[in-house]
Amino acid sequence: MEFLKSLFNKIKESKLIKAQLIVILFSLVLGTLLHFTYQWSGNNLFVGSFSAVNESVWEHLKLVFYPMLIAMIIEYFFVKKDVNNYIEAKTIGIFTAIFFIIVSFYTYSGIIGTSIIVIDILIFILSIILGEYVAYRLMKRKDESTVLTTSLSIIILLFLLLCFIIFTYVPPEVNLFRDITTGMYGI
Repeated sequence: MEFLKSLFNKIKESKLIKAQLIVILFSLVLGTLLHFTYQWSGNNLFVGSFSAVNESVWEHLKLVFYPMLIAMIIEYFFVKKDVNNYIEAKTIGIFTAIFFIIVSFYTYSGIIGTSIIVIDILIFILSIILGEYVAYRLMKRKDESTVLTTSLSIIILLFLLLCFIIFTYVPPEVNLFRDITTGMYGI
C-alpha cells in the first residue's frame, strides 16, 4: 500500500511523468486507429504512407512509430524547459519500441509456429509503454544534449520516416514486409 501511495505522490508531483502517461495513452489510441485508417479511407495511397496497409510486421511498426513521433513533437513544447536531452531520449524510446515489437513477435511466433492476435496486441501495448519508459529514464538522467547528438537523432527519425513511406510502396521481399495473411508485400 505504501508503494502505491508513493507512486501516486510521484505522479502527482512530476510534470514529466504526467506528460509521459498522456503520451502513452495518446500513442495507444492513435496507433489503434492507424490500424484501420487505410481501409476506412478507401485504400487511399496517401493515407497508406502512415497507416497499416496490410498485416506485415513492418506495417504494424507504423502503429508505434507515427503516434510516438507525433506525440514527441507535441510534448516537446510542454517539457522542453525541463529536459535537455529530449530529442535523443525520445528517439531511443521510439527505436526501443520498434525493436521490441520485432524481437517479441518473431521470438514468440517462431517458438509456437503461429501468431496470436491477443499476444500481438499485448506486444503493441508493451512496446509503447517500454519505449516511453526508456525515454523517461533517459530524460531523468539530465545528460547534456549536444548539437551532434541532437542532429544524429533527427537524422535517425527522418531516415525511419523515409523508410516507412518508401517501403509502403516498394517493400523489399523479406519476411518483415510480408503480409502474414496473404503472403503479399506492400500495397
